[in-house]
Amino acid sequence: MARWRDGRGELVVVGGEDGDLGGFGDIGGLRVPVEIAASYRARTKGLLGRDSVAGMMLLSPAGSVHTFGMRMPIDVAYLDRRLTVIAVRTMPPGRLGLPRLRSRHVLEAAAGALEGWGVRAGVRVEVRVSSPSAGT
Repeated sequence: MARWRDGRGELVVVGGEDGDLGGFGDIGGLRVPVEIAASYRARTKGLLGRDSVAGMMLLSPAGSVHTFGMRMPIDVAYLDRRLTVIAVRTMPPGRLGLPRLRSRHVLEAAAGALEGWGVRAGVRVEVRVSSPSAGT
């Protein structure tokens, strides 16, 4: 499994164990902007203090999250080491999420967004990191 650095990229919803791409099969998976929080400082800050998020945030490594200090409810998806979704929960502000066994990474997005993108238990995702020298 690759180690990420803080930055940006896109998350691709690849599909479930049964090959289902959540309705996006003919386009090769849905692509969503993702902020990567891999450093301790970035993971600690997460979405705290924000009123919204464009796309989603990937916290790695992470096995649990909290929403103390959050201004909005969020969807949380727990991923295993192969980037398969273990569980998805919606958390209101001021809550402590329980650690998930086998969780290595966590996705955070605005409440309701993950369902719309087809991110649910059993679905596998990929992370494609934006190159800082892209376009040059």
